Amino acid sequence: MTSLPTDFRALSARLGQDPLQVQGAGGNTSFKDGAVMWIKASGTELADAEEKDIFVAVDRDKAKAEAYGAGDGTCKAAVLDPQATLRPSIETTFHALLDWKVVAHTHSVATLVHAISDTGCAEAMRKLQGLPVAVVPYRKPGVPLTGAIATAITTDTQVIILQNHGLVCAAHSVEEVSELIANVEARLIMPLPERPCTSPASPAPDGYDWFEYAAPLARDPRLRALVTQGSYYPDHVVFLGPALPTEPGGVAVVCTDGVALRKDATSAQRAMLCCVMDVLGRLPEDWPPHPIGAEAEAALLNWDAEKYRQALAAKPAP
Repeated sequence: MTSLPTDFRALSARLGQDPLQVQGAGGNTSFKDGAVMWIKASGTELADAEEKDIFVAVDRDKAKAEAYGAGDGTCKAAVLDPQATLRPSIETTFHALLDWKVVAHTHSVATLVHAISDTGCAEAMRKLQGLPVAVVPYRKPGVPLTGAIATAITTDTQVIILQNHGLVCAAHSVEEVSELIANVEARLIMPLPERPCTSPASPAPDGYDWFEYAAPLARDPRLRALVTQGSYYPDHVVFLGPALPTEPGGVAVVCTDGVALRKDATSAQRAMLCCVMDVLGRLPEDWPPHPIGAEAEAALLNWDAEKYRQALAAKPAP
């Protein structure tokens, strides 16, 4: 294990173990110690932060420089240990950019409900009034997103709503970040309406099992239309594909009266299907969402960094 503070590891693990904060290998946290920044490695899970070495030490100045074109943006050249086998998170550049000791980026369900809709974003800003908050338009994760963050924030910004992506909270201590996250979550909390979650009486398509939790995505006409017309945040695309199909062939399929998931689906794919239900199921009817679009989806699906993360997430746990 590294010498990272135990409270930082504990916060990371707690966020990673809460599906309303982080799903599977999503999200990342970082801790700065002078010129060194520890960042979650790509493809690892925050849930394992207290049990495994999931963090990579990078030269913060080198990582920050990559945000401005001095490198390929992966920050692999900034890794301090030449023997390290894990890659830094694809979000490393924006962590390095932020002048706060502790940074936590989550795919908070409450935030995503607001962040996939222009109406929701406006409502989030109203709810978060009084906090040092900024809203950043959707950009491809990595250097493009870092550039958008740099444009939107001031030196005082500690809460960042990433449209169609998630939440960033930053402060100079683990305790402050933890309290900030709790404050934001309390203000943005959205209830999940009760809906029947039962499997159809008919058998699932060959190679699939019914996924009861997501059944309302098939049975509610509004949710069915939303989930089959596009994707709303990066991990939806990476782990489930651009939109849920209505015929077998994808990871998940929206059938007439239920949602089926491939029998060989990974834990990350299962978590992401739950997340889709958690987000769209909470979305108010008068908050029209906007998918990220075909061009953004293609950019993610053809990206080496995301193929690497998919490959790691598909490996069975040791």
